[in-house]
Amino acid sequence: MNRITSLFNIKYPIIQGGMIWCSGWELASAVSNAGGLGLIGSGSMYPEILDEHIMKCKAATDKPFGVNLPLIYPQTEEHIETILRHGVKIVFTSAGNPVKYTAYLKKHGVTVVHVIANKKFALKAAAAGVDAIVAEGFEAGGHNGLEETTTMVLVPMIREIIDIPLIAAGGIGSGKAMFAAMALGADGVQIGSRFAASEESSAHPNFKNAILEANDGDTKLTLKHLIPVRLIKNEFYKKVEEAEQKGTSKEELMELLGKGRAKLGMFEGNRSEGELEIGQVSSMIHQIQPVSEIIREIIQEFHSTAQKLCNPDFSL
Repeated sequence: MNRITSLFNIKYPIIQGGMIWCSGWELASAVSNAGGLGLIGSGSMYPEILDEHIMKCKAATDKPFGVNLPLIYPQTEEHIETILRHGVKIVFTSAGNPVKYTAYLKKHGVTVVHVIANKKFALKAAAAGVDAIVAEGFEAGGHNGLEETTTMVLVPMIREIIDIPLIAAGGIGSGKAMFAAMALGADGVQIGSRFAASEESSAHPNFKNAILEANDGDTKLTLKHLIPVRLIKNEFYKKVEEAEQKGTSKEELMELLGKGRAKLGMFEGNRSEGELEIGQVSSMIHQIQPVSEIIREIIQEFHSTAQKLCNPDFSL
């Protein structure tokens, strides 16, 4: 056992990203049943929907699972009430100030992890008393940091300044990448894109196929004047790029974004006008697989990489 498997009482130090429109109860329970830590992505759910997903997840697994809670969500407090009412003991917070709810959650026996993209928020999260930190590099899909710090730089940089358990995220979709992240100082990894393209993901098949078809350079961090987000380049992306190049105001960008744009793309399958949030590692995902197979492949490759690099014949 390492610090992450011990903290969450799981078999492997693999955490599933709490991705909006992809991370329902089916994906979360599958990851937990396969030995990782599944997370329900509450950012795309109304409180009554989160309530339903937690109940279904509890029925589908007797293993630990958690909820990802974006703190910019307007019904965060209602979500917290739902989480506590169901006795969920693990919460990953993101996209907001970790000081606001960490103490309250921990008072109710919840293990709290916060996602950061820079040193400032890593120190803030540690001071707030979180149990672990996710250092999410620039390669990651979805919402990201303005600093554009890559995982390979961010993880050792954060490891230098904190001593609590550290989880690496961004660009990790294989056992080799997992080994590299842990060599840099991480205690475990969080994987999003690979699970978004799994059989159990709640994403629309059109979005899953878009992930498989993505090539290097097909995603880009955009909407930096609002909340930076990595998207697959499509017609909607092109409209955003054109608007930003013209110096469009935040208000006009908000009007262009509209409501339900991520749902349109990721859940309803509109590959042209929807928001398709995915990481750079999408260019290395070539098939839709069941979660159990994904985790088995990652762990096998992790061990084979470790054996290769620890072999006396492997030297500089």
